[in-house]
Amino acid sequence: MAQAADAARTVIMTVDDDPGVSRAVARDLRRRYGASYRIVRAESGESALDALRELKLRGDLVAVILADYRMPQMNGIEFLEQALDVYPGARRVLLTAYADTNAAIDAINVVDLDHYLLKPWDPPEEKLYPVLDDLLDAWRCSAYKPVAATKVVGHRWSARSSDVREFLARNQVPYRWYSVEEPEGRRLLAAAGADGQRLPLVITPDGTPLIEPEAPELAARVGLATTPTADFYDLVVIGGGPAGLGAAVYGASEGLRTVLVERAATGGQAGQSSRIENYLGFPDGVSGAQLTDRARRQAAKFGAEVLTAREVTALEVNGAARVVQFADGSAIAAHSVILATGVQYRQLEAEGCLGLTGCGVFYGSALTEATSCQGHDVYIVGGANSAGQAAMYLSRFAKSVTLLVRGADLAASMSYYLIQQINEAPNISVRSHTVVASAHGSDRLERLTLRHSVSGETESVEAQWMFVFIGAAPLTDWLGDTVLRDGRGFILAGPDLTADGRPPTAWELDRPPYHLETSVPGVFVAGDARAESAKRVASAVGEGAMAVMLVHRYLEQS
Repeated sequence: MAQAADAARTVIMTVDDDPGVSRAVARDLRRRYGASYRIVRAESGESALDALRELKLRGDLVAVILADYRMPQMNGIEFLEQALDVYPGARRVLLTAYADTNAAIDAINVVDLDHYLLKPWDPPEEKLYPVLDDLLDAWRCSAYKPVAATKVVGHRWSARSSDVREFLARNQVPYRWYSVEEPEGRRLLAAAGADGQRLPLVITPDGTPLIEPEAPELAARVGLATTPTADFYDLVVIGGGPAGLGAAVYGASEGLRTVLVERAATGGQAGQSSRIENYLGFPDGVSGAQLTDRARRQAAKFGAEVLTAREVTALEVNGAARVVQFADGSAIAAHSVILATGVQYRQLEAEGCLGLTGCGVFYGSALTEATSCQGHDVYIVGGANSAGQAAMYLSRFAKSVTLLVRGADLAASMSYYLIQQINEAPNISVRSHTVVASAHGSDRLERLTLRHSVSGETESVEAQWMFVFIGAAPLTDWLGDTVLRDGRGFILAGPDLTADGRPPTAWELDRPPYHLETSVPGVFVAGDARAESAKRVASAVGEGAMAVMLVHRYLEQS
């Protein structure tokens, strides 16, 4: 009975476009599991995704999803791939005919398929129920067991409310959003004794109210690890983007006592990407959230610690130790350090943008805002891959998406496959030689003034949403003079330190720096923060792994 009570609001979903088959699957599921689980059935991938999003908003759990492979518009693999974004912990089963078994086998890698079942599944006592029993047991033992959701009460056009929602979403923390203008939002404010003048209000799963919490407090209160378990490690990885996660996975898997320190949320800029389609091994693409979640779980499986919302303020050399200082005054030390701090989007300097940040003006894809763009006109500033990926994703919700590009076209900065997709999207347009001159609005974005960079002509357009991707600046200012950087702040390493054939001035070893080693022995750099790096997810992951190999070489010779 306890198990049934735990599963009372947990869903088993079945999706099949054939009404007869759909009813038959649901009937067999209810016969066995109806007393303990809610059986939800859908007859198309789109309607199933709508149902999953509604379940997510209500805070319900989904344990298993069964999808038929041959469905029109959206086949079972395509559906399960999108369902993975909504419920990454749900076990996934593909129903397929014998002729489609090759597709089912391919889906094991594309969507982390847990099982495929051949039709017909009769008798279910032999072919269906044993599989489902095992998957439900595995789900109950996973990290996706029932948890109480965090509640966030805020104003729709509040920058701080948007920041909190984005922080929770990117860290895979379940939460429910309540507008302060809704009755339930007002009830929660009253229950917390808050007057709504300071927002957002966050109510943690144990019922603790937090008003305008800063990231470290919020992280600690919702169960994210923020405190290291030791004072000294073999390896400290600073930054949780693809390079940092790659370094953490390889470092921990090869026996190094590894801790990864991230100031906001793992994934970096890549974690905010709606779809990465040129990453090796994912022919149908993978969202940044999926890739980040898998990498984080992989690092944890090998024993790496992952600290969230910890800001590093300094790196010091103390003999053989490399000391990492935190903003709160505490510190940890290690034999070696990998700097994987990545980059952040540059701020748009157009008049009015600063005051409207988070109130219609967003940096990065801000995926938590996507559904709110339904039926609206969206503007995206930038012409690189991140802007193109955001345009494709937001076009699913928005009435129109307009890319504002400073140059003549997209070819100079965007991958060919993305340009093709954008050209084929009916509601995406590209305006070349166009920049934002100013943004206007009282408490939210209402209008943009655009300027043609060649003719100088200006135009005023109505706009409620603008997403900015205008190049990146390295997150390295905190390093000061500890390691050598170029004029733009990117970290110099390896051959770039010995361009004249001589090692850096303060270099004390009788060997030159290793390929990814900085001007400080034992401190390495990987990913976008490195000078002249490729600025691609795959290369960042590769550099993270290579840096660990060089860490081993360094430790062996120390």
